[in-house]
Amino acid sequence: MSSITFPYAAHAASSSFVSVHSDLASSYDPPSDTSSFQMNPLSSHPPRTPRTSIMSSASHVYASDYESSKEDATQLGEREPEADGYHTEDEEDEAKAAAAKSRVRKEEVWREVLKTAYGRDKAFKLIQYSMKMYLLFHVALASSAAFKGRSRPGWETELTKRLTSAIAGFSLTRKCLILFNWLPPLTAILEQHASDPYAARGARKGQRKPLLHTILHAPPPVLLELLNGLADDAATLSRLGLLGPRAGERAGKLANWCWFAGTLVNLVENSVERSVILELQHQVEGRLYDESMAGTTAKSNPAADKLDHKELARLQKQDYWIQISKWKLVMDLIFVSYDVFRLKRAKGQVQTAAGLASAILSSMKYYDKHKSALSKAVSS
Repeated sequence: MSSITFPYAAHAASSSFVSVHSDLASSYDPPSDTSSFQMNPLSSHPPRTPRTSIMSSASHVYASDYESSKEDATQLGEREPEADGYHTEDEEDEAKAAAAKSRVRKEEVWREVLKTAYGRDKAFKLIQYSMKMYLLFHVALASSAAFKGRSRPGWETELTKRLTSAIAGFSLTRKCLILFNWLPPLTAILEQHASDPYAARGARKGQRKPLLHTILHAPPPVLLELLNGLADDAATLSRLGLLGPRAGERAGKLANWCWFAGTLVNLVENSVERSVILELQHQVEGRLYDESMAGTTAKSNPAADKLDHKELARLQKQDYWIQISKWKLVMDLIFVSYDVFRLKRAKGQVQTAAGLASAILSSMKYYDKHKSALSKAVSS
């Protein structure tokens, strides 16, 4: 039987209680300690226990249960979420990467950009089409009604001539910078030819394929790039005076058609790549939504939540640059369409705007690429 402490136990064993239950009193031995009594199980109304004793015993039981469950969780290898948040190595790496990126100066990035022929081509393209845009606004302003009939100062006419000559010079310089641009696709074709030395179907084993067969069976984007590079070089040699003007004109038309077809192919590839990235992004977003609906928080499962958010940020950044590439290809397509289909309406204005937009978008992407590389070098 249980023993319960009672503050006024002496009055509980009154004479009336003994007289009513006289037949049970003979078999009942009260304890020697007068501060407590032994509860009679045959009593119809057992004495009530004070509320303080119930709460104290209950808190003791719950505390012991919590300690035991905590010990079990520790034995199972589970970790309790911290109340003040968590700090992982990924956060430290991100902080270091952000600090390294802030330490990279713009001059250092442009130095790395201008080390390459592609970077110099984009820098010259920005200067060239900025001058073209200035001349476009200058001509439009000069032909407006407000300035029509007014004599122009001599320095303005001289500046226009110098800018026109500089634009032609930058155009020829950019053409020279992309000379021998057919070498990368040719190298890819030669590597494919070397990796598959045996003949095609029906030929004897050990017989090497002819190089022309490998070229004709190369992927269409590689063939277009090879043909475009050769035609561009022929047109550049014609502008330098090493080939006749007729040959240069034909080579220029062929280069424009290859550029047009290659831009369409790149747009299709860009759309396919973006659809894959969007599908992966929807999967990560759906997983985060399911976890949030299930009550999973960053503290209950910090590793998975951190990985999902990091993957989502990476996919969003990749989708951003894919869209930048898409708009750059759209600007190139608009530009070359005027030359391919011989469009005349607003040709100068449209090609100038499209060329400047293409130069800005491609320079943004190339600049970010070199900035990320420098940031990784600084952080490492």
